[in-house]
Amino acid sequence: MTYSQAIGYLKSFINYEKITDWSYKESFKLKRFRDFLAVIGDPQEGLKCVHVAGSKGKGSTCAFISYILREAGYKAGLYTSPHLNDFRERIRILNPKSQIPNHKSGGDFEGMIPKKELLRLVKRLKPVIDKFNLRLKQEPLTFFEVYTALAFVYFKEKKVDFAVLETGLGGRLDATNTVNPLVCVITPISYEHTRQLGSTLRQIATEKAGIIKGRNLVVISAPQEKEALKVIKRKCKHTGARLYEVGKDIKYQKTGNTFTVFGLNAIYPDLRTRLLGSHQLINASAAIGAVEALSFYRSQAANFIREGLYNTVWPGRCEVISKKPLIILDGAQNAASARVLKKAIKEKFPYKKLVLVLGVCNDKDIKGICREFYDFSDKIILTKADNPRASEPRELAGYFSGKEFYITVGTKEAKSKALSLAGKQDLILVTGSLFVVGEFRDTSPLG
Repeated sequence: MTYSQAIGYLKSFINYEKITDWSYKESFKLKRFRDFLAVIGDPQEGLKCVHVAGSKGKGSTCAFISYILREAGYKAGLYTSPHLNDFRERIRILNPKSQIPNHKSGGDFEGMIPKKELLRLVKRLKPVIDKFNLRLKQEPLTFFEVYTALAFVYFKEKKVDFAVLETGLGGRLDATNTVNPLVCVITPISYEHTRQLGSTLRQIATEKAGIIKGRNLVVISAPQEKEALKVIKRKCKHTGARLYEVGKDIKYQKTGNTFTVFGLNAIYPDLRTRLLGSHQLINASAAIGAVEALSFYRSQAANFIREGLYNTVWPGRCEVISKKPLIILDGAQNAASARVLKKAIKEKFPYKKLVLVLGVCNDKDIKGICREFYDFSDKIILTKADNPRASEPRELAGYFSGKEFYITVGTKEAKSKALSLAGKQDLILVTGSLFVVGEFRDTSPLG
């Protein structure tokens, strides 16, 4: 088997990231995945995990936690989704600098699983997967389940000190929920995936809070809407988990270009992060609370946290890839995320005109996203990712009546059009879908 064949094999499994119309409860079978993990020796057992769920900021929070752990001298496994350009971005190990001679930053996706390692794992597990699926027939393993299993095996083999896991969808029935975490983090919950998770915040929060289980568990929650917080508190009370809230038990204060976090164990002054937007202060505070809850800290904790936050890299989230014109990439996939993104841009970036490049998946809140960007944009380029879930640009056009907008067939044409419309003092914002962001980021270099 070659690496290309291995990737083809992974792509052969049903992938709900590329399907719109499906039943969450009928398609997500946690028992099925638990049974498979048992067949391969339960690689998730023994992993010391931090488990992160929520609607916004999951990936950034996971990245913050992992980089802090790396700075503290630990080997941190990081499992996130979706990827921007390469499957391997999802499975990463951040090794302590002391273990890497002449350590230099590994770039945007430092520590992602090497091709030879991914190939080795696929070759090793393929016979077991095929035999297991043959027995199931009507309910074979999904892409996300197979890839999660690969991550568990890889992290166990490499003996990571901690594994930081981002849920894929929801939480309660997510494949990552087969672990027994030491700490759970719930990032801000808002309306998303309403076809699968429910039409109310209470229903969505119930699915997200499904990762809370076990009496010795510590739960760190970002600020939440009352309806969502009520669900989280109820779940913690029912399971005996200890809940700490950002804004109440963990506080932060911005002063000029730095900020201070008043954590569970200490005060951390003079903090900086290269991730843009005031919402990242919430994510950073939650990450600090999670790391504190792991109870391994000693006197040098403040230095670990300071260096970890500053060194955190998380591409595709308010990421600047060009200065003249200014080009910003951000996968704002619901109305709440769009509002946060607008606020970050207004606070951080001066510009003359804003050229919006927008593509949205058809299972998202298209109306809400377009409404948020309508008055924010001077010129609008509507596009689509090479993904079956992508909405047709002409379907988005109806939400921009009265605005100057252009229809493009894909992200490559959208990039060319944006560059032709934008002056050196303008800002090009690429948003709506991480798939669009990934493709825009991966197309030919800027001229």
